[in-house]
Amino acid sequence: MNYKDYPEYLIHEDLYETPADKLGSPFLSGLKFYANCLRIVLYSNYHAKRKIYNRYNWVASSLDILHSIERAGVKVKVEGIKNISSFEGPAVFASNHMSTLETFLFPSFIQPQKPVVYVIKKELATYPLFGPIASARHPIIVGRENPREDLQIVMNEGSQNLQMGRSVIIFPQKTRSYFFKPNEFNSLGIKLAKRNNVPVIPTAIYTKAWGTGKLIKDFGKIDPKEPVYLSFGKPISITGSGTEEHQQVINYISDKFKEWGKEDYIR
Repeated sequence: MNYKDYPEYLIHEDLYETPADKLGSPFLSGLKFYANCLRIVLYSNYHAKRKIYNRYNWVASSLDILHSIERAGVKVKVEGIKNISSFEGPAVFASNHMSTLETFLFPSFIQPQKPVVYVIKKELATYPLFGPIASARHPIIVGRENPREDLQIVMNEGSQNLQMGRSVIIFPQKTRSYFFKPNEFNSLGIKLAKRNNVPVIPTAIYTKAWGTGKLIKDFGKIDPKEPVYLSFGKPISITGSGTEEHQQVINYISDKFKEWGKEDYIR
């Protein structure tokens, strides 16, 4: 289906929690979820190749993933949704990165409020099936081979997007990890926000329900016993060097892990 509007709005309340009647049985959770995931990727790829994977179809596929993980028995809780629209203009979303799931879910809650793009690794844009989908949404692509070059790409292309009114989602850590390591959480998001005089929205996620695969990293175990948490903090304006604001982002993520009872995942 080619959408001309957002098929569902989950942004009218500050908190979203999986409704009891939407939570499926955990029986064969992985089989159910990946069957749905394949269906979603196939129709999204179809739209992308025909250049009709617009913002509405993007959000539709994101919502489809959300409801698919819920039907697999995984509870989802998203908080701070209204912080995204509490100010005018774009922002930089600086988030920890745990699994593939958050990249699929963020559009459901951000895009209907603020146009947004991702900073992604070059390899994601070349994946079979998924590559055309990622490329269709104007990503900022980095190679992860030359940090200095990647910095310039993010600063230049990120600035261009922000000036066009598009917010930027960035994961300022080396790679996906179940553990939040403050010492490896860089300040690139702060630098980008400071250059463009836009706020940073600290974003904390816990998405271990979608595990890391042993053979293929993106296809791991789906664990219904693990809840999914997404939390958007209040916007932070950057003043001075940005050192203090960077620490605020780190503190926000660490505090959320503690609030969720996941302090063992802070290293």
